Amino acid sequence: MELLKKLEILTDAAKYDVACTSSGVDRAGEPGKLGSAVAAGICHSFSADGRCISLLKVLMSNACVYNCAYCVNRRENEGRRASFTPEELCSLTMNFYRRNYIEGLFLSSAVVKSPDHTCGLMLRALQKLREDEGFRGYIHVKAIPGADPVLVERLGLYADRMSVNIELPSQKSLGLLAPEKTKETILAPMGQICQGIQENASDLARYKKAPRFVPAGQSTQMIVGASPETDRQILLLTEGLYRRYRLKRVFFSAYMPVVNHRNLPAKDTPPPLLREHRLYQADWLLRFYGFQAKEILEEEQPDFNPLLDPKCNWAVNHMEHFPVEVNRAPYEMLLRVPGIGVKSAQRIVQARRYTALDQMALKRLGVVLKRARFFLTCKGKSLSPLQTDNPLVIAGAIGEGRVFQQGLSGGEQLSLFAPQKEDKVKCLTGQI
Repeated sequence: MELLKKLEILTDAAKYDVACTSSGVDRAGEPGKLGSAVAAGICHSFSADGRCISLLKVLMSNACVYNCAYCVNRRENEGRRASFTPEELCSLTMNFYRRNYIEGLFLSSAVVKSPDHTCGLMLRALQKLREDEGFRGYIHVKAIPGADPVLVERLGLYADRMSVNIELPSQKSLGLLAPEKTKETILAPMGQICQGIQENASDLARYKKAPRFVPAGQSTQMIVGASPETDRQILLLTEGLYRRYRLKRVFFSAYMPVVNHRNLPAKDTPPPLLREHRLYQADWLLRFYGFQAKEILEEEQPDFNPLLDPKCNWAVNHMEHFPVEVNRAPYEMLLRVPGIGVKSAQRIVQARRYTALDQMALKRLGVVLKRARFFLTCKGKSLSPLQTDNPLVIAGAIGEGRVFQQGLSGGEQLSLFAPQKEDKVKCLTGQI
């Protein structure tokens, strides 16, 4: 099979991994103009200094021996199969790099023959890139669950970032949809990588020339919507992964129905994109805003509000904490006010050392008053246009007057409708 044909098949098979964003653009160069774009396998990630970098996102092979029900590369699924040799992948990466298409490589693979065999192929490809070609660009590689720990360790010495996809949020779902995988085979390499990073940091503190092990940390991915877990279960697992394995990121992927299976949603089921978006918002609250998963979603309401982001939803359901005085509230409490982000909270703490802040000062500091005004006072004066602390009224005002109600037949989903002009005025004034 021609190399370009393999590239087409294996980049298409890699598109369901969401650890970076695919460009999806195919644009040829033109005389007198600068640059071109290739859709096949070119995706984007962000470096530690904030730069957007282009990566070749590809599988080593899509000929999998596993039969995971949700996977397009499953053993029983009909489709074109292809595999790169380590030499082909190395040559392709270097040619793309020399043409300035990419700045690095994102490499994953289906399980070919066995986890050890697959991991060995990936290791040879990375070894050729680093040692034979002297490639110093960014490399993100997926560790294969079940592979020998020695192979995983050697991969980590060539890669900048490693990840082990947890895929499904519970052991029960793994048993139903991915019977060849177990929780232990997934968490074992995750723990090994975590321990290796910690030990390497200690070595580097003593020996500057010690080899670096996964310097950009590790991440994982979970599929959302293929199994029946609630948002709260997923968020609790996410929090546990951050604490136990010190992950850099947990990525969420809305399940795209691509195969028919009795334990999966029907192929005409739309992917839960809003749910994925809410999980990313909640993940941000866990990592930067000091929230705990059990605060964001409680047992009585284990799924996200489709109409309000998680921070706003928490605030309107905990009005006993509000309003807070912006000139005296601790930094940790400012972070919990909708409309105040990490940077604006830091600016408020810095600025109020020198002067008492008012509404105009908050605007200049980057506070989104459209949301924050319901939860703040300035110099003892409320900024809220509503003379009420009714959570439903405040939620409706934050949503620009939109009203939501529980379906009359208990099992119906929350419904959203655009109110008439008179109803909107009544909602904003607290009459409904």
